[in-house]
Amino acid sequence: MKKPLILVTNDDGITSKGIKVLIEEMSKLGEVFVLAPDSPNSGMGHAITVDTTLHIKKSPIFGEIASFECSGTPADCVKLAKHEFLNGRKIDLVVSGINHGSNSSISVIYSGTMSAAIEGAIEGIPSIGFSLDDFHYDADFEHTRPFLTKIASYVLKNGMPQGTALNVNIPKKQDEEIKGIKFCRQTNGYWHEEFDARKDPHGRPYYWMGGYYVNREAEAEDNDIWALENNYVSIVPCKYDLTDYLALEKISDWDI
Repeated sequence: MKKPLILVTNDDGITSKGIKVLIEEMSKLGEVFVLAPDSPNSGMGHAITVDTTLHIKKSPIFGEIASFECSGTPADCVKLAKHEFLNGRKIDLVVSGINHGSNSSISVIYSGTMSAAIEGAIEGIPSIGFSLDDFHYDADFEHTRPFLTKIASYVLKNGMPQGTALNVNIPKKQDEEIKGIKFCRQTNGYWHEEFDARKDPHGRPYYWMGGYYVNREAEAEDNDIWALENNYVSIVPCKYDLTDYLALEKISDWDI
């Protein structure tokens, strides 16, 4: 039988540890094609390149696997792969990651990893974004492998709802084995920003953005933050349609 075609990308860049693990596991399931940013694009969200040129270069980093690095964003990579490099071929699955750090809760909005997956969903392709809840510079990705293959192979076999991308977050390596997988919703939370104002040697002001995460529902047990804190892999289905249908019903009779 013909192998499924799997597009692999990320937002940490083509040389990251996470994408290497993801490519190795996806190669067990089908034909892998890699098109990823040539440098880190964390926090890029769903940005696309419209005011400058895009540069693509073939990469030897993954041996015989067709691999290219792109000067653009994660969303650019999916667009280029589908419409230019794989034009005419059916892509069976888009996988993005493994992100070096969690993309749970509101982070999904800012995530380049998830934006690549959502771009795949916009294109009508089953898509998954994988993230590891570990920001340490030397994070261990090895324990993620069985979950990558299990989730991706299930989607390849069974498909998923049209226009949906899965946001998969995996707990960091611990002494205790991961308890299992939880299908859940996105946690209601936000990032409280704080800005450190400084001046450069010429006296010009500049800023470092920092802050902390605020969980509005710390007691809830049906969301992705709870799943990660309790050593479960979280899977949240995401759609690119941002319409608030409940609010639409409420405002439809506004006399404007």
